[in-house]
Amino acid sequence: MISISQQTDYAARIILYLSLSKPGVRVTTQEIAHEKLIPNALIRRIVTRLGSVGLLKTTKGRGGGIALGRPASEISMLDVVEAMEGPMVLNQCTEDPAFCPFTVHCAIHAAWQETRQMLEDRLRQYTFDKLAEREKQAIESLKDIVDMAA
Repeated sequence: MISISQQTDYAARIILYLSLSKPGVRVTTQEIAHEKLIPNALIRRIVTRLGSVGLLKTTKGRGGGIALGRPASEISMLDVVEAMEGPMVLNQCTEDPAFCPFTVHCAIHAAWQETRQMLEDRLRQYTFDKLAEREKQAIESLKDIVDMAA
């Protein structure tokens, strides 16, 4: 099975939560952990990793917390996946062509390469400003349903 880790999913939730916050506002890891159901034992490790690649800024001390390291429009799902998982590799030959003697003329290698490229391109299109807008719309729709039921 090809899948992302739970930590990568948590990382995306953290970035989305911060994308919904006002620019420059710092949020505590405890707040995010509570709101996005992320275990406290993992959130610091995830925040550290996201900070090390510039997706988050962390500030210690009074008034400290975490914020986006760059605008949500400049952070994609691909950025988060690569920060947490490393480069996308569907088959070892796509990472190291010398791994397989058939790479040069292998139709399967080409299919893996094309699929990886399509997946990267698609994940690059999902920027967190767009995802935050989608989340806001979903929340508004839910509020409308609750209001109609009341």
